[in-house]
Amino acid sequence: MYDFAPASDLAKPELYSALARAADALVQGEPDPVANMANMAAAIWQFVPDLNWAGFYRVLGDELVLGPFIGKPACIRIPLGTGVCGTAAALGATQVVPDVHAFPGHIACDAASRSELVVPILRDGRVVAVIDLDSPTPGRFDVEDASGLQLLAQVAALAI
Repeated sequence: MYDFAPASDLAKPELYSALARAADALVQGEPDPVANMANMAAAIWQFVPDLNWAGFYRVLGDELVLGPFIGKPACIRIPLGTGVCGTAAALGATQVVPDVHAFPGHIACDAASRSELVVPILRDGRVVAVIDLDSPTPGRFDVEDASGLQLLAQVAALAI
């Protein structure tokens, strides 16, 4: 049984470090990438406050395809370079978007989403997936969130 209970008063760097350790514990010895993404999405949901969506999109050919997530139903396929997720995947660069309505080409899967953080997962120098977090709060994500989620992306790179 896994019971991760992050302290509510942790600073972001410590919170994300604890999340990365928890995710690493969850994926140890499990070869199935879908199971690993599902458990990591659940851990994100448990650790990171003020989210309305947390999950993965996998790179398949010239598009992203929905992977395991927690939240409302989502867009299934996103062309590379389109929306926040497609931009992160195409550029291989983290996207911190304080106001999704101001992002050119934003794809609205959940009308309640106001800010977004997308971190690419790199393996052997190429993007294989992205981690996507949405929040109903404008400006929810900052550079500390981005750095922290990049730690999780390093764990994910070895597990998916």
